[in-house]
Amino acid sequence: MSIQNEYLNGLMERVVQRNPAEPEFHQAVREVLTSLSPVVEAQPAYITEGVMDCLVEPERMIKFRVPWEDEQGKVHVNRGFRVQFNSAIGPYKGGLRFHPSVYEGIIKFLGFEQIFKNSLTGLPIGGGKGGSDFDPKGRSDLEIMRFCQSFMTELFKYIGPDTDVPAGDIGVGGREIGYLFGQYKRLRNEFTGVLTGKGLTYGGSLARTEATGYGLCYFTDNMLRDAGKGFEGATVVISGSGNVAIYACEKAAQFGAKVVAMSDSGGYIYDKNGIDLPLVKQLKEVERKRISSYVDTHPQAEYHPGCAGIWSIPCQIALPCATQNELNLDAAKTLIANGCFAVAEGANMPCTPDAVDALQAAGVLFAPAKAANAGGVATSALEMSQNSMRFYWSFEEVDEHLKSIMSDLYRNASNAAAQYGMAGDLVAGANIAGFLKVADSMLAYGVV
Repeated sequence: MSIQNEYLNGLMERVVQRNPAEPEFHQAVREVLTSLSPVVEAQPAYITEGVMDCLVEPERMIKFRVPWEDEQGKVHVNRGFRVQFNSAIGPYKGGLRFHPSVYEGIIKFLGFEQIFKNSLTGLPIGGGKGGSDFDPKGRSDLEIMRFCQSFMTELFKYIGPDTDVPAGDIGVGGREIGYLFGQYKRLRNEFTGVLTGKGLTYGGSLARTEATGYGLCYFTDNMLRDAGKGFEGATVVISGSGNVAIYACEKAAQFGAKVVAMSDSGGYIYDKNGIDLPLVKQLKEVERKRISSYVDTHPQAEYHPGCAGIWSIPCQIALPCATQNELNLDAAKTLIANGCFAVAEGANMPCTPDAVDALQAAGVLFAPAKAANAGGVATSALEMSQNSMRFYWSFEEVDEHLKSIMSDLYRNASNAAAQYGMAGDLVAGANIAGFLKVADSMLAYGVV
């Protein structure tokens, strides 16, 4: 990916210099700036009025220590982060990630992506992200509760229903959201919609758990139908086995596809007869077991240690739903050779830049994460709306809103790509469509 505009190329160099040793953030910024050359050339005010320079610099970066005590009485200290990247169109909105890989660069990459993803939903939410290098795996409920309470004891100072509304992400599910919200409520003495992904008994939205996976399939379905293709009868490979992967699997099956592979951080399973999704849900959502246990019940299935090999399984549709940069150039070449005709990103930036280039060059339909996985944050915004109204919508009502949002989102990205001479390039289209709403709002405010 090369940046054609001289000013944007210089801006990219400054981003690298000012944010050293943060390759994920560099990658995310480069991808966006690569798409925006024709936009800033058509509307130079985005450069002359400082919009581009402000866009790549967070409005606020919060970093703090999180001390907590394990069940043996030993004190541990982790790092907590929250980037409040851009609030031009609404309060900061974005998840919290608890994973050992978390550091400032990961949080900035995710927050930057969130700006455009949130803009694409058409809802009034800005871009933010947060998390910690805490690893919840192997920790007891008590230890996780202590960590979450310590984390929120610092974070609560910077968030609020009209300021910044976090949600979940990798390592932060319903259990963690409950502990975090309980501590926020205790500290602020108020019940507001400051966290999304809450339990249904205390302000959560129906369909929120399913939203990212369902939304991924709704977006992909629009992309496929525009190309005269569909899920019906297709073989699908999905990486991951968290919420996104599980409910992408469910919706793809409802659309008539056969999902034959899923994974976790230890390895992947291949079941030529089609994944037994109720079993995967039981293993991952109830028993919290590794996906390798799948073959104990289905001995005809195969388990393979390591994750990279999942893309060697022949399929027509690939849905990477695990983590960033999991699908590299070699994997992309293998998918192409095996006849894959569509790749849609369910995780945040799961395909490396050279993989994306190869897929697009080969004519593979490609749906970028900031568009394709926006269903989760869109439904989080719907949860915020329900909290503000002190009201609940039915599952069907929320799902109908989600379908409409993802359909509009696809159409806007597709139209933006065509408008700027890049018809069919949804990466460019999503970046442009997301950028324009934010950039025009920033121009309206003057220099801020």
